[in-house]
Amino acid sequence: MYIEHLSLTNFRNYARLEIGLPDAPILLHGANAQGKTSLLEAIYYLATSRSPYTTSDRQLIHWRTEEDLMPYSRLVAEISGKNGAYDRLEMTLMLETSGEGRQRFKKVIKQNGVDKRVMDIVGLVNVVLFLPQDLSLVEGAPADRRHFMNATLSQVDKPYFAALDKYEKILPQRNALLRRIGERRGSADELTFWDEQLIQTGSIIIAGRQRFLRELEITAQRAHYDLTGNKEQLTLRYQPNFTPTSNGSSQLSFDVLGLDLHRDLDPAQIAPQFADKLKAEQKESIQRGATLSGPHRDELRLSINNRDSGLYGSRGQARTAVMSLKLAELQWMREKIGQWPILLLDEVIAELDSKRRAYLLERIDGATQTLLTTTELEIFTPEFLKRAALWRVEDGQIEPG
Repeated sequence: MYIEHLSLTNFRNYARLEIGLPDAPILLHGANAQGKTSLLEAIYYLATSRSPYTTSDRQLIHWRTEEDLMPYSRLVAEISGKNGAYDRLEMTLMLETSGEGRQRFKKVIKQNGVDKRVMDIVGLVNVVLFLPQDLSLVEGAPADRRHFMNATLSQVDKPYFAALDKYEKILPQRNALLRRIGERRGSADELTFWDEQLIQTGSIIIAGRQRFLRELEITAQRAHYDLTGNKEQLTLRYQPNFTPTSNGSSQLSFDVLGLDLHRDLDPAQIAPQFADKLKAEQKESIQRGATLSGPHRDELRLSINNRDSGLYGSRGQARTAVMSLKLAELQWMREKIGQWPILLLDEVIAELDSKRRAYLLERIDGATQTLLTTTELEIFTPEFLKRAALWRVEDGQIEPG
């Protein structure tokens, strides 16, 4: 999978950019706040329709357009895929002003000139993004690890993406109903509809996550062995907010030590247990006005030699674990989609020691389209610089060299 040409209009600090992407690792270099990260953000946004750096799409529109009659941003990519497939993906973000002076954000997506929904174009571009902030996969909050699972799975598993999208819309509505019931402005009977929707979508999410982590763990362990000289074993431990089992007993529960490599429950097995859990905690949920169980409260823990790396690991071990996870994500996605995804590395190389840096650069061998950002060219080996395309980025302008 390659993006052959990228066009940006009024995106972040790019007023206008038209650039062809060569068949070589692309090294974006220059001072901070010049547009290196914005280029990676644009590619990630085309793949996922979400920014990894902001929750507000309005911030993606160039600030200089604020006084325009209709501020807008446009991203266009010409993509070549497997078996000679070719697509043109276009996303336009705009702020429309009503007669009352109110602004409304609108996103228009086209594939080969035809209007599409986000659901339709997910998977057209696949990316793996590696950031220094990814240490949060070890040291951060559970929400950071849930985001990792969601962002990866949503690119390759459309049923998962659809279930997640629906679940995230249902959950706040169910919580609002719980609060109304607690205030005696609603009936518990009204929960039936929302519970059915939550159970159906939530079971798909839980099953997808446990399958993903089971598959990812094998590849991540291999990379981790290589990086540590076979001295450390990395284990991914999925901890659903409740513990569904394959036979209704705790003997095959997700949280039984030693059974992590045998997670194989499907949505049909999870759904009735999720329903039982919601029913058992209904009274407390009404009292607290919140849904207490479900994939929105799941956790993923990374262990090294059976010790939780978030609690007992060193900073160096955390970096190694995250790097192993990201390399495994790249390989896992290739196996799922039948081609290499695009690899985006934002200021990662400077954060690695010489051993990890060499290990990572050796794997950027041209099989996958790769874009890297840096403020320090001298940290790269002469061999890598020779085979990479060097792009200097300054004030939203890109020049070779």
